[in-house]
Amino acid sequence: MAILNLFFSLLFIFHTSSFEVGDGVSIDPVITAINTNSSSELAKYFESSISLNVNGQQGSYSRNQAEIVIRDFFKKNPSKGFTIVYSSETNPSLSSFIGDYLSGEGTFKVFIKVSQQDSNLKIYSLEFVKG
Repeated sequence: MAILNLFFSLLFIFHTSSFEVGDGVSIDPVITAINTNSSSELAKYFESSISLNVNGQQGSYSRNQAEIVIRDFFKKNPSKGFTIVYSSETNPSLSSFIGDYLSGEGTFKVFIKVSQQDSNLKIYSLEFVKG
């Protein structure tokens, strides 16, 4: 089963899909930041206050606090791949994404909720849940 999951994950990694929010704003930089464990790049897309759940550590955090929590998560769980498996747009300015984050510690489901403000993408909710 693990080999099958790895195969499909690699297939998704090499498949170049572009995910867009609303008026053509791409979430691809967020995907890249997660894939490369760049908490600083990811934090560029955080709202000033973000709802964060990282493996049970949950709450409302400032952008800077959330970056520290994510940085710690990435250090403990380096990426072996991240792919978006589902996306939903409830209206032109709100979208949700579900992804699979693979690490040496296992697979985490990632739930990303974003809003589009003008031509900017802002993450207002982010969850990494081991599953």
